[in-house]
Amino acid sequence: MKKIPVWIDCDTGVDDSMALMIALRLEELEVVGISAVAGNVGLDHTFKNTRDVVALAGSDVKVYPGADKPWIKPYVDASFFHGSDGLGGVILEESKAPVETEHAWDALYKAAKEYNGELKVVAVGPLTNIATAVAKYPDLPQYVKEICIMGGAVVGGNTTPWSEFNIECDPHAAQAVFKSGIHVVMFGLDVTMKAYLTGEEVDELASYDNPAVRLTAKANQIGLAFNESIGRGRIVHMHDSCPVLYLARPELFKGQDANVHVETRGFSSNGKTVTDLYSLFDSKKAEKNSTVMLEIDRDKTIAIVKEIFQKY
Repeated sequence: MKKIPVWIDCDTGVDDSMALMIALRLEELEVVGISAVAGNVGLDHTFKNTRDVVALAGSDVKVYPGADKPWIKPYVDASFFHGSDGLGGVILEESKAPVETEHAWDALYKAAKEYNGELKVVAVGPLTNIATAVAKYPDLPQYVKEICIMGGAVVGGNTTPWSEFNIECDPHAAQAVFKSGIHVVMFGLDVTMKAYLTGEEVDELASYDNPAVRLTAKANQIGLAFNESIGRGRIVHMHDSCPVLYLARPELFKGQDANVHVETRGFSSNGKTVTDLYSLFDSKKAEKNSTVMLEIDRDKTIAIVKEIFQKY
């Protein structure tokens, strides 16, 4: 089986750690490089967390440091949800791999050229690293097959009433990515809020009793408690696992092609991913720069996740 070459860009917090551990065990994927960006917590934590999760997964894929702040707006983290360290206070054994110093955008460009147009990028944090790569290397779009992002929302938001955290964190970088000419597959809140684990399912994962599920179960306790406190029930969302699973098992998802751009100038709409999905006007002539995912087969997804974590 020919594997899909994948680059993962992340701001490793709780759901990123799950996505990484899933990606590194999906037989359809060949993770060729990973980069860290400031997002859920600062780069000092996300870089370390990413390295440590990769080591826990038994992988030797190199991890590269990226941007420590957004392009323009002030940096605001999500430590209230992920904990001050990004992993809900879970302490992992420190990676013994050599510390990479090459910038994420430079390493990504080299990998994209090496795979000559076949590389797919999964970006599950703010898009600062990817946008910087596009800005520094104008020919990058010819070497990247597609970008699968966790970010945005057609309807609503989780940071403001209209914006999702990853996009809101660096909307100018996100807009640069959507305008780059690389096709974007967008996994926004419309679909990722349907990709959840119940408390009982988290407990079942914990019963497998291996390092991967111990991390997952412990790190998700903050999220379980938070969602229960605001009336969602004892559940936790696997936001960042969605684009990873899509690359290996696209049949799990359903979406529509759309034109998407990011609002960067609005006072009450900054960070909004604006789409033409529900336009009352004829939007057939608009460039469809993205595929927006809207539905997920949750039962099949959970079965795959359980199967993967059982094997750790």
